[in-house]
Amino acid sequence: MLFFALGAAGTTIVIILAIVALLIVVLLASYVKAPPNTAFIITGPLKQRTLIGRAGFRIPGLERVDKIPLSLIQVDIKTASAVPTKEFINIFVDGVANIKIDSSPEALAKASQIFLQQNLEGIKAIAKEVLEGNMREIIGQMRLEELVHNRDLFAEKVKENAMQDMAKMGLQIINLTIQNFVDNNKVIENLGVDNIAQISKNASIARAQAERDVQIAQSEANEAANKARVDSERLIVEQNTVLSLRTAELKSQTDTAKAAADASYAIEEQKRLEEINIAKVNADIAKREREVELGQKEVELQERQLEAKVKKTADAQRYATEQNALAELYKRQKAAEAKKFEFVQEAEAQKAKAEADKYAAELEAAGILAKGKAEAEAIEKKAEAMKKMGEASVLELILNSNVLPEIVKAYSEPLAAAYGQIDNITMYGEGNTAKLAQEVTDNGSQLIQSLDKTLGIDLKSLLAGVLGTKLVDSVKKSQGNAAEEKTSENQAK
Repeated sequence: MLFFALGAAGTTIVIILAIVALLIVVLLASYVKAPPNTAFIITGPLKQRTLIGRAGFRIPGLERVDKIPLSLIQVDIKTASAVPTKEFINIFVDGVANIKIDSSPEALAKASQIFLQQNLEGIKAIAKEVLEGNMREIIGQMRLEELVHNRDLFAEKVKENAMQDMAKMGLQIINLTIQNFVDNNKVIENLGVDNIAQISKNASIARAQAERDVQIAQSEANEAANKARVDSERLIVEQNTVLSLRTAELKSQTDTAKAAADASYAIEEQKRLEEINIAKVNADIAKREREVELGQKEVELQERQLEAKVKKTADAQRYATEQNALAELYKRQKAAEAKKFEFVQEAEAQKAKAEADKYAAELEAAGILAKGKAEAEAIEKKAEAMKKMGEASVLELILNSNVLPEIVKAYSEPLAAAYGQIDNITMYGEGNTAKLAQEVTDNGSQLIQSLDKTLGIDLKSLLAGVLGTKLVDSVKKSQGNAAEEKTSENQAK
């Protein structure tokens, strides 16, 4: 039993040890450690993880580890074929770029989709194609002199232009260096001819000045020697003469050699100038062709700008016209409303005035009616009184007023109109006076008869009665006055 117990315990220990060993093996198999220059991409059923310069664990069999190098990658950039510059001069460019895969999470995610199965040479090839394409694009935008004299600017433009394309692949450009520019037409070499000629010219001038200074110094020395030898012997004078002649001969030889050298230099310089002029003519032709092409493109651009400007101007004018029309419509509506309000007010005022005029007219008509009624009643009462008075009132009206003279005047006016205004009448012959008196009497009789017919009364009878009554009244009055006087006298006695 003890052996069985020990055997069971030993089995358990073995199992435990086996499990521990298995765990250690699993841990060792799942443990990964990424160096600083390499990114470990762990993918599996869980979220993708990235390890750079640190350790981690993966699930064996379920997760895999891929490596992406983060070290510096040097890419040689060389244009395989000639690339035309802005002035259409074909050149070859040689440069070097240092790139690397960006270590940011977003860039690593992009790079893992593109370069995960690529080796270092594959990354170089892809980056080289992108950089060369951008280099060709920048070369076409710059002039040859700008490229040669300012390589840093050219490299910076290529770097800026390629940075966007490289960033889409998770790459970044550390630096870019342009090493050399080459052209088959020796245009770059000809660009330095002017500098070389200028340097040669300065050297010739310096050499001539140095020779002149030497000659001046030599002459001064000879002059001093001659002055020192004045008091010397004749032999010394002769030797000085021979020396002077020899010096002149040497100077002549020097001048001849110098003239030959200058002529050779002038010939060589003329050849160089001819080559430069030919290069300039070719460059001018290419420049003019480029200017013509640019002019055509500028004309097309100006046409498009003009078309856009005209369209915008037309839209603006149409909008302004619409706004002005709306404003004018609003103004006319308000004016119509104001005019309508004035018409309403004026109509109400006219209505009130008409009512007032109507009321005044009614009052005036009532007054006129009352006045006419009163006058009619007065006339009616007067007619009744005159009717009661009868012929006496008519006669009194004729006699006690100006009616009879007015009647006679009205009767005589036609005669005055017919015979004119007669101041006096002169008659000749016998019986004319009697005739005139008779006509006047007849006219008076006719007037009385007309009044009788018009008034419907016997005017002669009425006049006779009135005159008789007045005569009787006068007699009675005279008799009464006489009786009163007599009575007075009697009383006085």
